Amino acid sequence: MAAKNDDSGPAIPPAIESAWGLRERPPKGPRPGLTVPGIVDAAVRVADADGLTAVSMSRVAKELGAATMALYRHVGSKDELLMLMVDAGYGPSPGPPPPQDDWRAGVTRWAWAEREVLRRRSWLLHVPITGPPITPQQLGWLEDGLRCLDGTALAEGEKMSVLLLITGYVRNEATLTSQIAEGSRAAGVEPSEMMPAYGRTVARLIDPARFPALHRVLAAGVLNQDDDPDDEFTFGLDRILDGVEALVRRRAA
Repeated sequence: MAAKNDDSGPAIPPAIESAWGLRERPPKGPRPGLTVPGIVDAAVRVADADGLTAVSMSRVAKELGAATMALYRHVGSKDELLMLMVDAGYGPSPGPPPPQDDWRAGVTRWAWAEREVLRRRSWLLHVPITGPPITPQQLGWLEDGLRCLDGTALAEGEKMSVLLLITGYVRNEATLTSQIAEGSRAAGVEPSEMMPAYGRTVARLIDPARFPALHRVLAAGVLNQDDDPDDEFTFGLDRILDGVEALVRRRAA
């Protein structure tokens, strides 16, 4: 996917030019086979295997059997590499909504697809967000999300706000799920046992007179078993979409 480089606009950062295929440093030295996509793919493999903290220019170079300095002829810095990794890590968007889907079904499908990516590649959650999406794959996700809202009476700015709200929810849920899983592994506890153990500990600590609402939750057995992450995600997403649906109806009226 290539984009036209408009010289009349602001300067495009090197990482963005690389992502859009507008810029490829000429091959030099003993490793002319190195390319930006190949370097990014190697970095993604490292992150998939060992997490984001394992990614360094030297580790990626080793993965490719190249000298570290050879990578800098193609990727100017680790920050540039991370930006390209995020684009590759997300991969292609789920595509536009099927014709039979209404806006809510389309947005639901889009949200579940993003959640799947973030659960499969949780290292994406550890890359700092430095600005709005600008790389090809990420803009593809944004495009398909907006197309889910075609046919509603929402203003274009409201459509963008809806997607920002939903992707924020997806990232937050994926982050929470990932951190709980990491915490359970560190503690040597099965994830399914974390919530019951928490409930038993809380029950020993609280005074029902001081914490009556929490006591009622414990008495109802809410914390006796682990929550299904899919059920929790569905509950939260449905409540958000209920609010969006109310707005869609108001705009249509």
